Amino acid sequence: MKRAYIKGTGSYTPPKVIKNDFFEAVGSNDEWIFKNLGIKERRIVEGEVTSDLASKAALIALEDAGITAEEVNLIIVATSTPDRQAPSTACFVQEKINAPHAVAFDISAVCSGGIYGLAIGSQFIQTGMYKNVLVIGADVFSSITDWSRKDSVFFGDGAGAVLLSATTEDKGFIDFKLHADGKGKYHFNIPAGGCEIPASEETIKQGLHYFQMNGKEVFNTATKVLPEVIHEVLADNNLTANDIDWVIPHQPSVRILQKVAEEVNIPFEKVMTNMDKYANTSGGTIPIVLDETYKSGKIKEGNTLLFAAVGSGWTWGAALYKV
Repeated sequence: MKRAYIKGTGSYTPPKVIKNDFFEAVGSNDEWIFKNLGIKERRIVEGEVTSDLASKAALIALEDAGITAEEVNLIIVATSTPDRQAPSTACFVQEKINAPHAVAFDISAVCSGGIYGLAIGSQFIQTGMYKNVLVIGADVFSSITDWSRKDSVFFGDGAGAVLLSATTEDKGFIDFKLHADGKGKYHFNIPAGGCEIPASEETIKQGLHYFQMNGKEVFNTATKVLPEVIHEVLADNNLTANDIDWVIPHQPSVRILQKVAEEVNIPFEKVMTNMDKYANTSGGTIPIVLDETYKSGKIKEGNTLLFAAVGSGWTWGAALYKV
């Protein structure tokens, strides 16, 4: 049976750095941000858009995989900050990396976008429909952040890319468990800009094009559903927490990840984080962390990786991968 395996990874974050002391003007400070969120700084675009970040990460992943853009069959971009409402950001990426044979589309699962994208891409590989699938998570949250509010501390900009290909060897993605609950749709959302509340002078005045977040609900939901889905994917594959070598999670906050690790009995030393450098890059978090962990040399042949994420919607999921 074919499995989808990771043939290459890449990531890109813009060079501009904003440190925590910037947020003293909105009533926050470095001590609180680092203690509760694990963030020291974040990267912010200057003159770049989501497809620029995505394309740069994609080209690095292709080089890592040893294939050309012309060999890519499908491009999936997970983003909640597309360049435009239409066409898809993936189509912009297809042109920018010169991948003329690739089908291209976006998905929207916000912070779960990376894991949703990997699940979708893996299905195309397993069915034999496509040979090389490029899954990219990319977001420019600085474009939907009200920098005068306290919650502006949470996010940064960045992109990560994963090139999936087929194998019959004993490696690759073992299983995915994905979930959603639309009852949580208003706890993290961008009210205006869609057909429900079209853009207008009034929506701009009211700041309705910026994200709105109920931080307490995000914390409570994440620390409930992530342990549940991790237990689910482990049990369905006859594995325990002891079988996991590394956790590649979305980067919501250090407190959430610490709580989840405690609930599933995985030592926090196995949980890979980079929010100290980049904050929460939403759809980009998992592929960026994955790229950095691979290139750090920590991941070895035969390791079992656990992926996990929760995002707006609510959306959440977990996956198992054998190196």
